Amino acid sequence: MKSVFPYPTVFGDIDFEVASVTVDGAPLPYAQVSTTERTVALHRAGREHWDRATLRLKARLPEPELAEGPWTDITCVAVLTEKATNARTTTKLTRTPDGDWHGAIDLFKHHHLRRATVTVNVVGTVDGIAGRLIGSPEQVWYVDLRESTPARRREIEIVEVDFRDGPHDWLRPFQESPWIVETSADTPTVYLNTTAVEGLMEVLCVKGGSAAERVLRDMTAGQIAQDTWTAMFHTAISDLDVDEDGTPVMPTGWREAVVRMMLPDVLPGRQLTDALYDINERRTQGFGWSQLQTAIQYAAGRRSRISKKLTSAVRTVDRAEKSVS
Repeated sequence: MKSVFPYPTVFGDIDFEVASVTVDGAPLPYAQVSTTERTVALHRAGREHWDRATLRLKARLPEPELAEGPWTDITCVAVLTEKATNARTTTKLTRTPDGDWHGAIDLFKHHHLRRATVTVNVVGTVDGIAGRLIGSPEQVWYVDLRESTPARRREIEIVEVDFRDGPHDWLRPFQESPWIVETSADTPTVYLNTTAVEGLMEVLCVKGGSAAERVLRDMTAGQIAQDTWTAMFHTAISDLDVDEDGTPVMPTGWREAVVRMMLPDVLPGRQLTDALYDINERRTQGFGWSQLQTAIQYAAGRRSRISKKLTSAVRTVDRAEKSVS
């Protein structure tokens, strides 16, 4: 996680790894823990029913900087969270003679739903105030309860489903909408309504076609993309964690990627940390939030390349009209 702090923080690299995993005391197969992907896959963990997974962690901190810096009472804490369930577990790591920090953190299955995030926080006393966050890793680990293969999910899922008579009851109220963007899970999902607009799925899924069909496909895909970027950005900044001083902390996973890509267009000319602080203040306190929606719409449109697709559509229509005349 990244944030801006009004006190000194660690500049050097902080890193950690999941050294091993046990499920109800039995070792998890090596193939289900990927150091490269920084992911643990717990689905089909050797048994259908299990209660507790224990992750043994090893963290490496910039010890010389910590020893020389303006911090005291330094502690390294492992944190396991999942936004979908609002679950949060913490445990202290112990420094060993070799300079590394070791410890274990438990994940209880009944507290979690899909995909949990694991990171470490370095905290200490700064300017006489204890418990301040002074450093954290660049990358987190993921613990996936629904996957058998430890792979980081980076893409948006697209699901074609009948909103009216399909399997998802929660989509029934939206049966007249051609698509819905759902962003509460660990992977954003675009649900395409197969019955709202006759022929829409064929236009979206079939390659080639006439000039008019290509224009319709590009414009529809661009509008879906713009709606998705807008929804993801609002979700990413709507539930920001804050530190003890109320300073917003950069989210993790896809939310971090969305914030980093869109903030420069939403609040141009601002440092990322300053822009994050500004947008969190506007959202929580209300001032200037409604005026910012135009900038969010612009940033989402730029990401989805709406202007280019609209220009292409206008030129195609213009050429078609000239050929007829």
